Amino acid sequence: MRQQRNLWRLAASFALVLLLTLPVAGCFSASGNDENAALPGNTVNLIYYTIGDPDKDLKMVNDRINEILVKKIGVTITYIKVGWQEYEDRLNTLVSAGTPFDIAFATEYTTLAQRGAWLRLNDYLSNVGKGMYDAIEPIFWQGVRMDDGGIYGVPTNKEVAVRDQWMYPDMLVKKYHIDISKYTTLASLEPLFRMIKEKEPAYQPMELDKDSQNFFALDGYEYVSEKTLPLMVRVLDPSSPVVNIFETEEARKVLDILRRYYVKGYINEDAAMRESQGLKRGAQVFWKAAGGGPLSENSWSKDRGYKLVAYPVTPALITTESMRGGVMAVSADTKHPLESVKFLNLLNTDPEVRNLFNFGIEGVHYTLDRNGQVVPKSPTDNNGKPIPGAQPSYGGVQYTQGNWFILKTMGGKFPDPLDKWDQFRASNREAVNSSTLGFTPDLSRMPIQMQNIQMVWEKYFPSLMTGSVNVDSVLPKFNQELRQAGIDEVRSEVQRQLNAWRAAHS
Repeated sequence: MRQQRNLWRLAASFALVLLLTLPVAGCFSASGNDENAALPGNTVNLIYYTIGDPDKDLKMVNDRINEILVKKIGVTITYIKVGWQEYEDRLNTLVSAGTPFDIAFATEYTTLAQRGAWLRLNDYLSNVGKGMYDAIEPIFWQGVRMDDGGIYGVPTNKEVAVRDQWMYPDMLVKKYHIDISKYTTLASLEPLFRMIKEKEPAYQPMELDKDSQNFFALDGYEYVSEKTLPLMVRVLDPSSPVVNIFETEEARKVLDILRRYYVKGYINEDAAMRESQGLKRGAQVFWKAAGGGPLSENSWSKDRGYKLVAYPVTPALITTESMRGGVMAVSADTKHPLESVKFLNLLNTDPEVRNLFNFGIEGVHYTLDRNGQVVPKSPTDNNGKPIPGAQPSYGGVQYTQGNWFILKTMGGKFPDPLDKWDQFRASNREAVNSSTLGFTPDLSRMPIQMQNIQMVWEKYFPSLMTGSVNVDSVLPKFNQELRQAGIDEVRSEVQRQLNAWRAAHS
């Protein structure tokens, strides 16, 4: 796959020059500089990029991590967190420019693997990576395996089926005696939104951002590749054709409903421009969607600062997308492949290291209760009093940094059950495979079409999928420009590859 990289780098060079001329101050937080210089002695320093809000105590945590890593595997890391809005562009820039780094959270695992950006790990998984290979469920390794047989990233061992869930404030659900299990379609929400707007004007009835939600999953659709390529199939139909979802009747119904909700004031006015982000603490929002597994409402309640209840609205399906939703990868250009794999192996097998990345330093960022559960410590003022609404001084992004099943569970105001991970394993056993699990279209020979389609998607998707524009006038323009960008050609190629894949796996 590495032979594809030069083509992609040429295609991205002009955009890269523009990006490098923009100010980057405030876009990322690092514990040190970006140089991958070997430290004195035999210790190798690895550059590690991941996603997340800048942390006040990142350097403190990085230093503690390095103390442990040096003793256990003889390496250190430069731990760099890039903000949610900047990370994907920053990672693409690193890859396109050939900027040195060793390990990264792979937001576009499939695309970048096909571009040759990631190190093939197969030869390492029977020796220095054997511990994590044995610890992580086999279905995840199947999910990240590419069509050439290569494994180019380490999947997060977590829930196998990430279900779309709709969350609501528990207080309002109880106040109005709402049975949230009855509201599983977009249209069914309308009477609830009308009631909330009338009776609870302080609450935003429906919160969306520019990435919206995959409302098409409610009709059984799954993306065949990245979200920015709007080609989908029905996941439970083994003969489902590949379609441009925005040419379907189902999509038109979704868009019409969203437009109606926006016009009636149910959707936040800035939805098409709002960047994706985590749950804002204390925000008064009635309906919010997110992907999650069992007990997700516990962590969402902690993030929001008040109790939430949630209900899954899509089936427990194991999809290629869910398998690749939390992958860490090693740069194909790393000068330290062995050390990089050793680090990933330790992160996925050593509870001390994994919990340090996720929760920070015990006694500084959290304490343990009598059940051994984590209770986060709130930031305090100069008098030692908790600061209301203050962001923690450190926090890992759980799905981006390895094996969940060796993490401590959460205590505090919304405690996890002590058998949380057993419940996850039981839920995993009940999930059903998608009909296209493991299918990965190779579109590396169509970089111009892919870039053009993405530009059109970025132009129209946020406004259409948040109800912000007139569907009658904008949807035809969207589809026309998608065709001009080459989506029909790409769809035909994906269909050809899917037909061949189905024949080989029937």
